Amino acid sequence: MAFIEEIKNRAKKDIKKIVLPESNDDRTLNAASEVLKQGFAEIVLIGNKEQILNRANELNLDNLNEAEIINPQNSEKYNEFVESFYELRKHKNMTMEKAKEFMLDNIYFGMMMVKQGYADGLVSGAVHSTSDTLRPALQILKTAPGTKLVSAFFMMIVPNCKYGEDGVFLFSDSGLNENPDSEALSEIAISSSESFKLLTGKEPKVAMLSYSTHGSAKSELTEKVITATNLVKEKAPDLLVDGELQLDAAIIPEVAEYKAKGSPLKGMANVLIFPDLNAGNIGYKLVQRLANAEAYGPLCQGIAKPVNDLSRGCNSKDIEGVIAITAVQAQEQDKNK
Repeated sequence: MAFIEEIKNRAKKDIKKIVLPESNDDRTLNAASEVLKQGFAEIVLIGNKEQILNRANELNLDNLNEAEIINPQNSEKYNEFVESFYELRKHKNMTMEKAKEFMLDNIYFGMMMVKQGYADGLVSGAVHSTSDTLRPALQILKTAPGTKLVSAFFMMIVPNCKYGEDGVFLFSDSGLNENPDSEALSEIAISSSESFKLLTGKEPKVAMLSYSTHGSAKSELTEKVITATNLVKEKAPDLLVDGELQLDAAIIPEVAEYKAKGSPLKGMANVLIFPDLNAGNIGYKLVQRLANAEAYGPLCQGIAKPVNDLSRGCNSKDIEGVIAITAVQAQEQDKNK
């Protein structure tokens, strides 16, 4: 079964409520309609109800009245959220007046719905930048207990591909941390392995990528990856990980045989950890566009509640998939309470 269909089936087993604050975007409305039709999540749209339903009518989305539609301006939750946000941020010089302004913002209001338990997760980013989504997430939801670093990954589903997990890969960090040092890179690798296991049920096989394989080149850049690999081995001794590796030595067994002989991955990596955001972002877009791959993300790891970003180049199917993933993340979080 296709990766995203399996995720949707898992989401259906325990329905979660997901907030979509970008209700003025047609892709978001189309995705919301499809989610409701398929029945794998409940949907909250933040915005003007009349405008949303009028646009839904123009798009022939006749089931959007099944979504919960909340306008912050006249919501009964508005005052509660203003007070809660003020309490959360008063140590940062937040005033009640400023808190009132923030809670009129769709993303901030939606994030507070998740914080207060009125919803289980949030998906945004089709219109807004990553910082517009993650800033309120970190201000309101904070990081998960024990988390040292919030990072972002993509689930990449490559058609007709024998590499990775039958064409399924996790790419990280491809959306958030610009130039992680060795310590940060090790944390990204460990978080990513856990995310891969959660979303696929398969054993993560982690490759720490570089332009060098096992010392074929030497520089500060390669040393960073080597140090990060050693840190991962210390922190997570049971994790299957190797580095530094060039991409072909990481995912192609025949190449690994002569470039990385003795590698525990044997050229079968399914979790690819990029040395910086340049490499990670370029890498996922290359695979998405040239291989016609599905790219779900940037998905976030390390935030206290499930919040996921979107690429502004996404389509409605991408949003639909990220909603399903967010619902499954919320299910997992409930198990760990």
